Amino acid sequence: MRLFMISGPCGSGKSTMKDALSEIMDPARYACIDIDEVGFNWWDYAGTDHESKYHDDCIAEAVKRAAGRDLIFVSCTNPQDFIEKHVLPEGVDSTVFIILNPTDEAIWERLRARPSERGFTCDDKIEPHIGYNQWFRRNKGKFPLVIDNTNQTIDETAGIIRKFIESYPKM
Repeated sequence: MRLFMISGPCGSGKSTMKDALSEIMDPARYACIDIDEVGFNWWDYAGTDHESKYHDDCIAEAVKRAAGRDLIFVSCTNPQDFIEKHVLPEGVDSTVFIILNPTDEAIWERLRARPSERGFTCDDKIEPHIGYNQWFRRNKGKFPLVIDNTNQTIDETAGIIRKFIESYPKM
């Protein structure tokens, strides 16, 4: 199976893309899963000696749920950490990162618009996500698909991702 990782900072539109792709991708061939759906809580891992196991466990559960289909996995997983620290479950033959990278202004606007219970209540909570967004922009040449979705509709962005994913031959 292939693992298509849709990544980017909070506010880049990852969960929105998961929902949109779930509607347009062939469910017999692709499983679209958000890290928030797999049943693990980051706070059970945070501050422990096994923080990186959170992503390992989430990916393993998503792979299990994909049941042999190519997995479109939505997470703000840092690609560097993914390569250096994470263990992929058996059955994952390749990983392809797709990055959502809107403007910093769009990230500010989207995160400020979220309900306060989401935790983005002050600039200090948002600034790390702006820095992460800028890191992706500086490193865009390292990824096969980076999308500035600032001025695109959900359907336009989902269409770009669909075309890209479907360009890979069946395994």
